[in-house]
Amino acid sequence: MMSALVGVGIFLFWFIAYPHALSYQEQYQLFLWTGDYFAEHVTIPGGLAGWLGEFIVQFYYIEWLGALLLALLFVALQLVTAHLLPKRWWWLSMVPVLLLWWLMGDINVLLSLPVAIVLALALACVMPGSFTWADVAVLPVAYWLIGPVVWVYILVRVLQLGWKHFWTAGWLFTVQLVAYAWLLPQWPLQQVLTGLNYYRIPLHFPQLSGYDKEMYELIRQDYLVRNERWDEIVKRAAEYQVRTPFWSNCVNLALAQKRLLADRMFDFYQSGEDALIMPRTRDLTSMLPSAEAFWRLGMVNSAQRYMFDTQESILDGRKSGRCTKRIAECMLVNGHYKTAVKQLELLKKSLFYRSWAEEVKLNDDWVNAHPVYGKLRKLRYQENFLYSYEEIDKMFGLLFMNNQQNKMALDYFVAQLLLKGNIPAFQHNMGIVQQYGGYRQMPLGYQDVVRCIQMQGRVPDSPYAKYVKQMTERSRK
Repeated sequence: MMSALVGVGIFLFWFIAYPHALSYQEQYQLFLWTGDYFAEHVTIPGGLAGWLGEFIVQFYYIEWLGALLLALLFVALQLVTAHLLPKRWWWLSMVPVLLLWWLMGDINVLLSLPVAIVLALALACVMPGSFTWADVAVLPVAYWLIGPVVWVYILVRVLQLGWKHFWTAGWLFTVQLVAYAWLLPQWPLQQVLTGLNYYRIPLHFPQLSGYDKEMYELIRQDYLVRNERWDEIVKRAAEYQVRTPFWSNCVNLALAQKRLLADRMFDFYQSGEDALIMPRTRDLTSMLPSAEAFWRLGMVNSAQRYMFDTQESILDGRKSGRCTKRIAECMLVNGHYKTAVKQLELLKKSLFYRSWAEEVKLNDDWVNAHPVYGKLRKLRYQENFLYSYEEIDKMFGLLFMNNQQNKMALDYFVAQLLLKGNIPAFQHNMGIVQQYGGYRQMPLGYQDVVRCIQMQGRVPDSPYAKYVKQMTERSRK
């Protein structure tokens, strides 16, 4: 009954409440079904646990399946813990489950850590009830396969056999030092002693930080962008906001996809001039919504650059299935078929990206006929020029002039003018909006701006006046 409750609880938690967390973990790895990929993992301590963790994480691509596998892993943790405890203390088997569940609220905790813990406890379950020389022989092997979490095994054996068995702790420490000196000199000693692949950020450690509401809301918004669930993004934005450029990027992209940006943009929090597109920031997540916006605008080169930088910012050195696919798509749209082959060959060795990679045809006829790639090939810039984030409003304008059917580029162009407070340019381009925007009447957001101009900002209920006041106060600080 206890195991069933653990399994059901874990499954519902991840599948119903936190599917976006599963997507977040899956998008920062690309598990390859090759012998080389396995060999690459097992050449470092903890490599088997890391490989098994990534094996499970690849199934997060299908949310219910990922949640099910996580539930089974936690059930295994509860069962092996219960097996090691005296029967009257069976209820304590929930303690490691709850602690690890809470620890995984840290988004940088890799699944290799809970996998290694389960393997260490399982090893203690199968060892003899009294000391044998197998205890000595098993430690170097266990250390190499599951990493420093093997200390959990030693602790359990000490509790089983008494403190006389504690000398094996010195033996394990010696094994780690020998491994560092002979096989792992390129790694910091601290990592060799504490784990090379339990945490995404090198030389940092998991913290019992729990599930930060704002951080997970941003992860959810990016997850909804990835799955093009625009209505849900707008709905959530009306209920809860996170005052960051990342959040503004996601919401504005959703509004643009619904053709509501001109009407409702300033009904929501706007972070400033970076509310549509963020500048290049080399970290794990910041540029993802901007890259998605670039892609849908037809700014294919910028989308590729942002996705490439994001992938190179993965601190544990892994590839990203999501980024690799989008980089390949950008190359296809640009007609760079030879360079796309490398990305496609990687994806063909994965499980869930393979079918897409195999259906790709490396020729203009296939790309031009594709409903997405063919459209983007028409929307993209036809001439080369230098990218300048400081003049991104002009870049949106050039993109629209290149193809006047690109309504999203027009919306982003005018929106960027308003974010910068460039009212003369806004007024100058209202004729273009009326001629090419496809609106039956002037959008409500633009009407509000015109009213602010006429009343010199003295409009208490104006969303745009509120934004201008916010930016003015910020600049004074």
